[in-house]
Amino acid sequence: MNDIETGRETLRVGDGTEMAAYRARPKGAAKAPGLLLLQEAFGVNAWIRAVAERFAREGWSVLAPELFHRTAPGFEGSYGDFAAVQPHLQALTADGMAADLRAAHARLEQSGSAGDVCAVGFCMGGRAAFLADAVLPLKAAVSFYGAGIAPALLDRAPSLSGPILLIWGGRDKHIPPETTAAVSAALRAAGKSFAAAEFSDGDHGFFCDARPTYHAPSAVRAWALTLAFLKTRGG
Repeated sequence: MNDIETGRETLRVGDGTEMAAYRARPKGAAKAPGLLLLQEAFGVNAWIRAVAERFAREGWSVLAPELFHRTAPGFEGSYGDFAAVQPHLQALTADGMAADLRAAHARLEQSGSAGDVCAVGFCMGGRAAFLADAVLPLKAAVSFYGAGIAPALLDRAPSLSGPILLIWGGRDKHIPPETTAAVSAALRAAGKSFAAAEFSDGDHGFFCDARPTYHAPSAVRAWALTLAFLKTRGG
């Protein structure tokens, strides 16, 4: 495990807006592989920051951009109050997220991760990770229960740059089997490199230990799978 350093940055987005981001990276490292860490709908909260630090201890230079910066800068929602999240979630657009992802990717490259950037995201961020792989030259991406990939982003499957790992929960009623199958079918039709893993005991959000749906055995296995997938990025 590496000693790490953390902090916050402000990024200029191509549409003229400013976006805050949380960063975590190995302490003193001049160069490290970059990782875009993409939030759940509850913001770049304490849990996302902890995940960023966890990846940093594995050797990654991590940047977690605040994707709600246009409607609620600094937003951190309560897991028990989804109604407060919805206006910001509904205000997101694919074009806006793509601009945010480009800005965060550029910052990682400037800080010593040029040519070696991946993305990992959860739920809303899982959709953003899929989009990032379509609009950025990523080495690899991991999408945890990416709500909204199908049908909205399936036409972007041919544009994916790096291999993608799709992680689903078998008990997730928000994302039915026909939806997960549609994502795999689109990637297969586009000839893209991908892996899909369903954790049969996992519900939506099973990786997040701050949520009531957390399932420790599935989370432990999904973490190991994620690290192994990212380690072989581009292979």
